[in-house]
Amino acid sequence: MPTSWVDMKVGRETMEGYLTQPEAAGRHPAIVVVQEIWGVNSHIQSVTDRLPSQGYVGLAPAMFHREGRMTLGLHEEMQTALAWMGKCTDANIVADVRAAVEYLKAQPSVLPGRIGIVGFCFGGRVSYLAACNVADLKASVVFYGGRILQPLGGSGPSPLEQTAKIASPVLGLFGAEDQNPTTADVAKIEAELKKHGKAHEFHMYPGCGHGFHCDGRASYRAEAARDAWAKTLAWFNQHLKG
Repeated sequence: MPTSWVDMKVGRETMEGYLTQPEAAGRHPAIVVVQEIWGVNSHIQSVTDRLPSQGYVGLAPAMFHREGRMTLGLHEEMQTALAWMGKCTDANIVADVRAAVEYLKAQPSVLPGRIGIVGFCFGGRVSYLAACNVADLKASVVFYGGRILQPLGGSGPSPLEQTAKIASPVLGLFGAEDQNPTTADVAKIEAELKKHGKAHEFHMYPGCGHGFHCDGRASYRAEAARDAWAKTLAWFNQHLKG
């Protein structure tokens, strides 16, 4: 499985990304993997590493590249990571995802019309926001995306308020004990998707809180993580390979 760090242009900025590709020749569907608030760390790399064996190109863009190259934090450095996230704006987030998608579309190993996105925590919010604003995405997966009900970096519309623009089917995976998003938040998000007739499928995991998929955190719940990842692959297989 070939892996490499690559550079992508976002306006005048350079954003690094972790790229994984199947060994088989030819073109493959691709998935953008969006980080938690600690950057493209070993966990996000390991998730991206899973994709080539399933027939996908994976790309994890470094969404905090404006803080400096290879901006990474430990799980214990919560306040530092929250500060990085607090400097993000929704406009820059959309620009970063678009840059990652354009990079993938230009690769000879990628089927340019078959690109999806999955995000975790902060990245789950990014995945929802991208589904509203990046037309080239054909499937989106949201793992416990917090703050979908609020904008970042200004007073513009929240991702929730942009739901009517969603053009790709959305899979949502949430913990019943999570406080961000709460079960009430998830209900509001699903109600908005239903209101606008958007294709979606939501799953709530009892006994799980935020970050249940990350095996490097105390919040990890192995059974729920395995089930949620299986649902993620089935979603992409349906919408990117079907």
